[in-house]
Amino acid sequence: MHLHKFEKIWLVFGIGSLVLFMVILGYGAFWKGTHPQSHGQIIDPNNVEAYDAFKPENLGVNKVDEKRYVINVVASAFNYDLGTDKDGNAVKTIRIPKGSNVLFQVTSPDVVHGFNIAGTNVNMMIEPGYVSKMETVLNNPGEYTIVCNEYCGVGHHLMFGTLEVYE
Repeated sequence: MHLHKFEKIWLVFGIGSLVLFMVILGYGAFWKGTHPQSHGQIIDPNNVEAYDAFKPENLGVNKVDEKRYVINVVASAFNYDLGTDKDGNAVKTIRIPKGSNVLFQVTSPDVVHGFNIAGTNVNMMIEPGYVSKMETVLNNPGEYTIVCNEYCGVGHHLMFGTLEVYE
């Protein structure tokens, strides 16, 4: 079989790119120890309340100390459970002071969901049976929309919340 000179060049380039990609991926996974976020904690998706962070009284914003917060969220069937306020109403807006270090811990009891805070670097895939965690510093004041960016069913468009970073 005869290959044209340009076909050979493109074949070498394509195969070389694949080999380079595999070397970079292997370096990150095996030498640097990079793993997906779901590689961390395993949780029973049928009983997320058994895990302390996801008990109803611990959902939402928990202040650790000055400028450090933990936000626990349960993402389920078209809803982010961010806890309840003192009147027992579901919380839809989280308020955090500017410059705070925030650890987001999110899980799901039903299907795969997304947890994305538009305009920030917070973007996680939430898988049933795992606790997804991400730590970030919120330096820019404003209102940010929390959206599910993984299609989770017919009510997917109803799954949102608000994060307010204030001065």
